[in-house]
Amino acid sequence: GTPASYIRDEIPHETKLRRLNELQSMNDAQGKAISHLMLGTKQRILIDGQSWKNPAEMAGKTDNNRVVDVKVDKSFMNQFVDVTITEVTSKRLRGELI
Repeated sequence: GTPASYIRDEIPHETKLRRLNELQSMNDAQGKAISHLMLGTKQRILIDGQSWKNPAEMAGKTDNNRVVDVKVDKSFMNQFVDVTITEVTSKRLRGELI
């Protein structure tokens, strides 16, 4: 290992958990802000699978790795499509085929 692997860990477990929670909260807030900026925009997504929220829909990813659920059938699998972002949820976006 590196020389740092021999340094004794002096950070209390509670401090590590608090720091982790702070970082995750900041990351979530930043992600939501970015997603909200995408609302109403045109995005090109790659359809890469079935939506886990609605099996009648497919899901794809934007170039900034946001998941977008869109009402298209399985024939769109592995294809790029243009969508308008119509809704932002906590972890996903919803798009409408253009």
